[in-house]
Amino acid sequence: MNSMSKGNWQEEKGCGCKKEKEDNHKKEKEAEFLLKCKTGFPVTIPSTLPTPTSFTLNTLNLKTEHFCNPCIKFEFASNIVTIGAEVTLDFQIFKQCRKQTTATALGPVWTFSRPAGTTGSDAFTFIVCDCDCDSDSCFDECCTYTVVVTVTEDGAAGTTVINNPTFSALVVENEVNCNCY
Repeated sequence: MNSMSKGNWQEEKGCGCKKEKEDNHKKEKEAEFLLKCKTGFPVTIPSTLPTPTSFTLNTLNLKTEHFCNPCIKFEFASNIVTIGAEVTLDFQIFKQCRKQTTATALGPVWTFSRPAGTTGSDAFTFIVCDCDCDSDSCFDECCTYTVVVTVTEDGAAGTTVINNPTFSALVVENEVNCNCY
């Protein structure tokens, strides 16, 4: 092979592109990540239910002690079937770690609504990220994340069913703010 061929020439001139790509690939392979998902049981909401009433749809326990400044992407997905019911459902994710006495809400409230007298089936999904790490609830912790639905309006003789409530989390290191070493 000629010493002026593309690969050798770049290394001789100090470019190091090939080595840099190999180093970056190695770093990517060594990066910590965690994927966890769980599908819950269907929840049937009768029209006779007093409002507001809340239900826990799904829960994940995550241990992030091996992550430096973890960033977590949560996704919730379900299929909501309404049969003649007027319904408004508010969904929210809550976080409670070992050192906390009460759960704290993550992200906004996500609302599903259907007018009275209608029947249908809808896919409902939302994503929430938790990348804020404070010293009280982050390092060397096991936290429980819960998806809660609150029925805020239910009426008109009918039924609502939340099928396949699937909750997933992807945990990665947020190296931009990582100074725990």
